[in-house]
Amino acid sequence: MSERVVAAIDQGTTSTRCLLFNRAGRMVAVAQREHRQYYPRPGWAEHDAEEIWRNVARVVPAALKQAGLGPENIAGLGIANQRETTVIWNRHTGVPLARAITWQDTRTDHFVSELVADGHGPLFGKLSGIGPATYFAGPRLRWLLDHVPGARAGAEAGDVLFGTMESWLIWRLTGRHVTDVTNASRTMLMDLRSFEWSQPLLDVLGVPARMLPEIRPNAEIYGTCTTLLPGVPVAGALGDQHAALVGQACFAPGEAKCTYGTGAFLLMNTGARIAEPTHGLIPTVGYLLGPKPVYALEGSIAVTGSLVQWFRDSLGMIPTAAQIETLALTVADNGGCYIVPAFSGLYAPRWHADARGVMVGLTSYINRGHLARAVLEATGWQTREVVDAMNADSGLPVTRLKVDGGMTANHLLMQFVADVLDVPVERPLGLEAVSLGAAYAAGLAVEYWADLEVLSANWHRAAMWTPSMDADVRAREHANWSRAVERSRGWVTTD
Repeated sequence: MSERVVAAIDQGTTSTRCLLFNRAGRMVAVAQREHRQYYPRPGWAEHDAEEIWRNVARVVPAALKQAGLGPENIAGLGIANQRETTVIWNRHTGVPLARAITWQDTRTDHFVSELVADGHGPLFGKLSGIGPATYFAGPRLRWLLDHVPGARAGAEAGDVLFGTMESWLIWRLTGRHVTDVTNASRTMLMDLRSFEWSQPLLDVLGVPARMLPEIRPNAEIYGTCTTLLPGVPVAGALGDQHAALVGQACFAPGEAKCTYGTGAFLLMNTGARIAEPTHGLIPTVGYLLGPKPVYALEGSIAVTGSLVQWFRDSLGMIPTAAQIETLALTVADNGGCYIVPAFSGLYAPRWHADARGVMVGLTSYINRGHLARAVLEATGWQTREVVDAMNADSGLPVTRLKVDGGMTANHLLMQFVADVLDVPVERPLGLEAVSLGAAYAAGLAVEYWADLEVLSANWHRAAMWTPSMDADVRAREHANWSRAVERSRGWVTTD
């Protein structure tokens, strides 16, 4: 095989992959390695950034070997990454000062509450587009500066660097300390209009500017690989959900996608307009692939695929994640049982950090099949809440939803999503929208692909689910779900 392809590193929450794509946007090779999840205390979630780098160093050559290619066949490399996960490292040694704090971590809840109580919420909303929340990287960075010995002094001296995962990987690949606008927009530190670090926000959070990476567009040659792929340009980077927006070819205002993985993330293209959210959603940079930015409105759901993993691993109800659909099909409905998976609080649109998971409606009638249904339906109802908020805030009602990610292989779930949204759900021919979006960004930068029209032509529908649920049933079940969610509020935990 001698054709030139574009490589993408997809650095996710549970694993790291390298994928190769041809001009038609078709995947020609993939290699993957999982990394360890660390949960040292309740509400804490960490990764070993060095382990992730070692995995990158394994999956890249593995994908090349699978395709029978060498670095000379790679036109460019793009990176998509789990967002908000925060790492600090020594500029001179390259060694992280602590484990990376992941996007699921809630240890900063007290600090975030203090920010709100001190009246800083409006400032963050005005400048960064997002209010204080444990979800974002800025408070995690502050925690690291306050709790890791030598971190603050090193940062003020310019010896300690900060980055989200794409920044860490670009630094390891090229030696350059940069980030892209989409990841920077998830820190609570970037001005959403100027695309520069905001000094007023840095002052509030107590973050030294010297430790921050340079903010760059999503499609640009950041540097050339000095390792793994010597001579190959690193030419694209996006946060994973923004990458999926690009990979799904959502290039027109009003187009929306939802990626179903560990969590679920729904983004709508709002064009040149920054939406003014009033229902718990987040305005963000969709992408910057040309001279002008495209904005998006986002709703994030913390627990979707990870609920299936919990059902499999912690409860032992199924041997494999895929078998949840088979089990759920053994019953006609949920039997009156509802599961609210607020394992790390509730994200969009409710944003209740004090919420904890609940299971309601249990009777002696309930069996494993009903529980399996309730697990899947939790993802559908959480999607419905985000879409309702998006319809209210955007002025561009969702008329169809493009979906991607591993959970879209579950036909029962996708049909339920279509039923509760009352709009068609469409899945593309290729399920790797996140990785494809990163490849597209890099390919545009090195002129492997000419423009967005070429990328749109690569999108082909593989499956569609249309609504079939009776409106009365939809309304009744939605009311039941809402009552279950209210039961999840107000739990008190101790450190």
